[in-house]
Amino acid sequence: MKLLAVTSCPTGIAHTFMAAESLEKAAKEMNVDIKVETQGSIGAENAITYDDIKEAHAVIIAADTNVDLQRFKGLPIVQVHAQDAIKDPKSLIMRAMKMEKRDYVNEALEVKAEKKAQLTGAYKHLMTGVSYMIPFVVAGGILIAFSFAFGIHASEQKGSFAAALSQMGNGAFSLMVPILAGYIAYSIADRPGLIPGMVGGLLSTQIGAGFLGGIIVGFASGYLVLLLKKSIKLPKTMEGLMPVLILPLISTFIIGILMVYIIGKPVAAINAGLTSWLKGLTGGNAIILGIILGLMMAFDMGGPLNKAAYTFAVGTIAAGQPSMVMAAVMAAGMTPPLGIFLATIIAKNKFTNEEREAGKAAFFLGISFISEGAIPFAAADPLRVIPSIMLGSAVTGALSMLFRCTLAVPHGGIFVLPIPNAVGGLLLYTVSIIVGTIVTAFAVAGLKKDISKVSVVKSKSKANSL
Repeated sequence: MKLLAVTSCPTGIAHTFMAAESLEKAAKEMNVDIKVETQGSIGAENAITYDDIKEAHAVIIAADTNVDLQRFKGLPIVQVHAQDAIKDPKSLIMRAMKMEKRDYVNEALEVKAEKKAQLTGAYKHLMTGVSYMIPFVVAGGILIAFSFAFGIHASEQKGSFAAALSQMGNGAFSLMVPILAGYIAYSIADRPGLIPGMVGGLLSTQIGAGFLGGIIVGFASGYLVLLLKKSIKLPKTMEGLMPVLILPLISTFIIGILMVYIIGKPVAAINAGLTSWLKGLTGGNAIILGIILGLMMAFDMGGPLNKAAYTFAVGTIAAGQPSMVMAAVMAAGMTPPLGIFLATIIAKNKFTNEEREAGKAAFFLGISFISEGAIPFAAADPLRVIPSIMLGSAVTGALSMLFRCTLAVPHGGIFVLPIPNAVGGLLLYTVSIIVGTIVTAFAVAGLKKDISKVSVVKSKSKANSL
């Protein structure tokens, strides 16, 4: 029996490949033939071919972004989040193996799948937009940060290298909202959604509705195009005009009118109010926000809550303006894998040899701001590990906000810290990360049981059952 799988996550960096590795490892242990296509940040790798589809029994889609299912028509499909494949790949493989291969879908199953798609669709559409947007944000942010290395006001000197770097970064940043809106619409309505989505996103930037306006216009564009596709009926001889003329023109016109005269100004006012509120945060309010962001970053480590916090933080960075929220989110996202790594050092008796080796990988993921490095440990012992890393991240987020640390870069981990002026309050920011890492490590070490004692209990339990 041959199975196929496709894995994809919003950033296309960690979950995508961890899910693929988990499925391949589980399939090998179960003696099942599986081919996994990864749709990561550099495109599709180990691509599934037509011959693979002909030979396959079923398909596992472990993705948090929109994956084209048309090529798998006629095959049973198991659809889950990428994180599900990391946590329990064997059950997914078992589900896929038990499904019947047929050329039609049972009506009841189709209705159930449709309802599930409605519940998870909005998140998938948003994450598709975020996945395409992130490279623009990261590249733009880091280029602007490099311009700061020549002095905080060096980019204002026309013709200087710093000004050129700033111009490049601002160019990438200016595409952030149009790309987000365009690919949310693309996820909903395919290619016809790109035009109204991107034009609406550009208008959102110009009006001042920003990130929030981009999200709204992305969904509006996608569902408008779907509505137009169902409503407009043309003779067969004119159907070719739909994707290149009718849909782009009508949808862009309607979205443009909505943004300029109805949606834009109220959302711009909300956006300005939110920005003002964030800038004015001090004392207890700042600490509470830092705690909430820290808890969100650590709870599901790359899942919906983590991505929601990150997306919110990215929205607070505009053309390289330093953000307290972005600083808290990146610090809190680094803490879980770093804390786990430290725990494997100070409490070796509570981890297996394999876990201690995985701890070394967690260190490098942690310093790179990839929270997913803690997932294998959380999956193995969720009741002890997840509360521990949430505590450490909450402390880190609170300290970062209390110290009023700022960050002008949306990603990069410790590799952006040495860039002059990229981080506001660098020393205290470093202290926030270190303190959160220590809190996480000691919490994990304190809650986890000694593996030798666990082995003894399991042996006694096995003996009693015999």
